[in-house]
Amino acid sequence: MSMKQKSRRRYTAEFKSQAVELLQAGRPVPELAEELGISANLLYNWRLSSQRPQVGSEGPRAVGERDAADELRALRRELTRLRQENDILKKAAVILGTKPQPNSEP
Repeated sequence: MSMKQKSRRRYTAEFKSQAVELLQAGRPVPELAEELGISANLLYNWRLSSQRPQVGSEGPRAVGERDAADELRALRRELTRLRQENDILKKAAVILGTKPQPNSEP
């Protein structure tokens, strides 16, 4: 006995937002769900999630505004990169026979 697995369909953010806009325009959920070929529960979920405020790095922001968490991540990446470059330069100095400058790191 083999059971067929239903593959899960994925919908784009644009499709979801257009469906929610149609709901906000006054279209009945069951009618719109049938027209789009999706379940009414899915439409209800999309409408509910569109009404919640977005949080985290994916939430809406003003143009040019940078979230503190995003900035911290970027600074940590840059610090890691600079430390790696510094280690490479120290090794190159040893290979070339020059003394590396003393660090100001603790």
